[in-house]
Amino acid sequence: MKNETKKEVIRIDAEDKILGRLATEIALVLQGKNNPDYAPNKEPNNVVIVSNVKKIKITGNKLENKTYFSHSGYIGNDKYTPMSKIFEKNPEDILRYAVNGMLPKNRLRARHMKRLKFD
Repeated sequence: MKNETKKEVIRIDAEDKILGRLATEIALVLQGKNNPDYAPNKEPNNVVIVSNVKKIKITGNKLENKTYFSHSGYIGNDKYTPMSKIFEKNPEDILRYAVNGMLPKNRLRARHMKRLKFD
């Protein structure tokens, strides 16, 4: 029988925390860098649950100036959505984009993102 570890649930309260600093903290936990048996090719059993995402702090003028890019694949069909519009509709998406950008661009990225949950 393999030596299996149980899932560790880590709860983070996002109230009054800065977006980027919180995203780096979450990315480190999702990769398992907080565990003593860290290996880059190993997927840890950490699950991160974030609550109060609506009360997160966004510094500077990012709400007005920052835009997110999406493209459907058709010629000339590129869309730029301001951060303020995404934040009103679903603030969890902004944190998800930030954490996604901070994870390494490899095959484990999608698995890491599946273990990010919101309350």
